[in-house]
Amino acid sequence: IAEGHAVTFSAGLAKEGMIPFCNIYSSFMQRAYDEVIHDTALQKLHVVFCLDRAGLVGEDGATHHGVFDLAYLRPVPNLTIASPINEVDLRNLMYTGYQDDAGTFVIRYPRGKGELYDWQQPLKILPVGKGRQLREGNDLAVLSIGPIGNEVRKAIELIEDEYPSVAHYDMIYLKPVDESILHEVGKRFKHIITVENGVRTGGLGSLVAEFMTENGYTPRIRRVGIPEQFIELGRINQLFKICGLDAESIFKVIMTEVVNV
Repeated sequence: IAEGHAVTFSAGLAKEGMIPFCNIYSSFMQRAYDEVIHDTALQKLHVVFCLDRAGLVGEDGATHHGVFDLAYLRPVPNLTIASPINEVDLRNLMYTGYQDDAGTFVIRYPRGKGELYDWQQPLKILPVGKGRQLREGNDLAVLSIGPIGNEVRKAIELIEDEYPSVAHYDMIYLKPVDESILHEVGKRFKHIITVENGVRTGGLGSLVAEFMTENGYTPRIRRVGIPEQFIELGRINQLFKICGLDAESIFKVIMTEVVNV
């Protein structure tokens, strides 16, 4: 009841010209799915949904892991869905979502500490639907979304010599996705790895596979994410290892793909 009411109440505030920030745990937003669709997205109302504890949350256990949001929100029209790689981008996405033409804006971010010491940077707009290339490479491409990109960065740093040459893209937005990046990757690379702190089914990996198929690209795609099972409680580093989301596991996936490059 509480989450559904919070979403509908926020929609009412938006209808009257306010810009509400509706803050709900990712896993509990599942309880307000109908209100997100019918009361907010359908009317293109300007509400900023801040989904805390997105991804694996550690000791809170299976009921609190926010692993489904990317998959269950992606099909809903009129939504912008974003996930920041660090706390600087989190602030910038909140600033972006506040702008007059932002519409219904979803930001997902995890439980836990940040990545940076110097996080109080001047605010700037992150263009909607635009990702960024964090590292250049020629042999294979890794596409990530959200803070899990930091594990990808650490994984690439474990490569001891110049081979393989790994490109890394931080997508930032799941919806609308940066199609220019996907076209570039589809044309340049025969091997793609997607990494997300969410279920493999329906999220970034599925989106990339769909895009490549629909546009005639034929890369080998390896999706790294939460397997189709309920994950029990444990420390974040333990759960990352179990699900193959830690830097060492991602490094092994990269090196396995290299054999096929």
